[in-house]
Formats: sequence, C-alpha cells, structure tokens
Amino acid sequence: MSATSKDSFVFIGTYTEKEGSQSKGIYVYRMDSSSGEMSFVWEAKGVLNPSYLEIHPERRFLYAVNEVQSFGGQDGGGVTALSIDLVSGELNLLNAYSSQGKDPCYISIEQTGRFALVANYSGGNAAMLPIQPDGQLGPATEVVQHSGSSVHPERQTAPFVHSIVPDPTNRFAIAADLGADKLVIYAMDLEHGKLKEHAEIKVEPGAGPRHTIFHPNQKYLYLINELNSTITVFHYDSRAGSLKEIQTISTLPPGFEGENLCADLHIYGKYLYGSNRKHDSIAWYLIDEDTGQLTYQGEVPSGGIEPRGFAIDPTGNFLLAAHERSDNVIIFQLDPATGKPLKTGQELKVSFPVCVKFFQLE
Repeated sequence: MSATSKDSFVFIGTYTEKEGSQSKGIYVYRMDSSSGEMSFVWEAKGVLNPSYLEIHPERRFLYAVNEVQSFGGQDGGGVTALSIDLVSGELNLLNAYSSQGKDPCYISIEQTGRFALVANYSGGNAAMLPIQPDGQLGPATEVVQHSGSSVHPERQTAPFVHSIVPDPTNRFAIAADLGADKLVIYAMDLEHGKLKEHAEIKVEPGAGPRHTIFHPNQKYLYLINELNSTITVFHYDSRAGSLKEIQTISTLPPGFEGENLCADLHIYGKYLYGSNRKHDSIAWYLIDEDTGQLTYQGEVPSGGIEPRGFAIDPTGNFLLAAHERSDNVIIFQLDPATGKPLKTGQELKVSFPVCVKFFQLE
C-alpha cells in the first residue's frame, strides 16, 4: 500500500427521509491523503434518499439512486445526475429519471460511460438508463424483472435485487438477488441499451446475496451475503461469462452466534474487507493471488452502529466506514504490513450516512 500526496474529494450518500434524519442530501468533504484529515466542502441539498452513489468514468458526473417507492409522481424510485466541479468539489443537479422500480439501492456505470445500471430492491428488477454526453440521463431503455423466492420467511418472499455490476470485459453484468438467492449474469447490448439473460447461479439457501466485486486480475468474483454472514468466492471465466464457486467463508469471528447482517465489501492490494452490521465490525482477509481464496485475518470494531457502506481511499492509506444508525463516519488507517484497520481517532458527524465514494484529485 503505497502513499501519495494526492488528496481526494469524498462523497457521502445518506437517507434524507428516514425518521429522525437531519440530512439534506449528498455531502462532500476533502481528505488529506497523508493525514486523513477531513474538511467540509459542499452539501448538495434536495437529493432525495441518495443511498448509493457512482462516479462517471470521465470523472465529470456523479449519479445517485433515490431510494423511495414513488418519485416525480411515478411509481418507483429515481436516479439523479449531478455535475462535479473538479476544482471546488461542488455538485450541481443535471436531471433525474425514474428507476422503473421501487427502492433503487445500487448504481454502476459500464466502462464506456453510455449507460447506468440500477438495482431496484423492492421492485425486484434491474434497469438500464442511457447517459448523454453532457451527463444527463435518459429514460430507461431496459428493465429486466426477476422472479423467485427463498427460505427466509421475511426477507426472501420475493426477488430483491441488491446490486448490478459490469464485468471487467464490459460484455456482461452480474446482478445479485437477495430475495431469490441467485446471481444473474446478463449480456450487455451497448448499441441498443439492452440486457439479455445469459446465466443464473444459485447460492446457498438463506444466504441473501448483496454486493459483488471483481478481483483486479479479473479471474475472481467475490460476493458478500447479507443474511448468513459469509463471503463466497467464484472463479470467473470472462470469455464464457460463467462463474464457478470455489470457497465460502464467514465474516464473523469463531464462536459468535448473535444476529448479524453483512453490507459492503472492497479490495485493496492483497486484502479484501467486509462490513458486519449488528456485530458492528470490519472483517478483513488475505487474498491468495493464485487461487483467489481468502484467509480470515480478523475483525475490528467499526466505531459505530451498523456500518453499511465503506470505502478505501485511492492511496490505500485510509478506510472510511459510514454508520447508518449512529450518524458518524469513522476514519481508519490501514496498516501496510498487515492490512489491519487502525483507529485514527478521527470521525465525521453526518446524519444517516450509508455510502462513501472517493474521487482522487489530479
């Protein structure tokens, strides 16, 4: 983990509509990549429940889901586009469109920057929205509806799509369905903005697939399962667009038997990190570069209640954990020798923070 002097803007997504929330929208801070010191920059007010954020590959635009059940007078949530001032970090509204499903909770952008992929949790579907050269969104060109259910009597009564990410080749997109205990691989048609189902992979009943991330070597996909507190490792064949499970490992310390819900996962260098809500910790693992398998290294208290989203700064020096239930973002320093997150004593007070995205300054 090498250090650099480059600072970053930090975008923090929140819930504005939950009971007790004081949040007004998206918050922007500037982080000193040497010290981890944070300074407030901007508050993008009026963005409704921006619970997940994504930065455009061209680095001029930011996109936020609006995690609600009705948006702009239509059934379903929304997606909001904002421009980024590369000097000041200020965000300005461009436009917004329906996500074509209730409670959108995840957004990604394929590598050409022409389409956004959105997971609609309660809608049980995924949508594809075009992005214009000026950053504005267009109406959805595709909506793919999932079906199915699984064994959890409350959380898996229907499909609940929790994420969708393009693969490293930009040919396929993988959607994680918490409600139906499956991953669905779609072939992306970037000429027409369409998704065609290519394959379906079932996971252990009751696992609750949530977020996925590809290893930088493109050979492995890691899936964090919300309901049974595990991470599943797959070998990924990018030519065939296929997955083969090779390992499942717990996110919790041996002997823990309390309630827990997993949330987010990220990779930096040779380590993978995952967040535990209820147990309120960050677990980390050593990645075997040859096999993709994980070796549990331990976990540290996250410093708040329910660490939902977290992120690692581009230098690999710091990890920021956003706590939905304690209104704080805790700044950890990552030990370069062991990968362990170490408390710095620094934190931000933000109401209902749930997503963190870094934007490294040139």
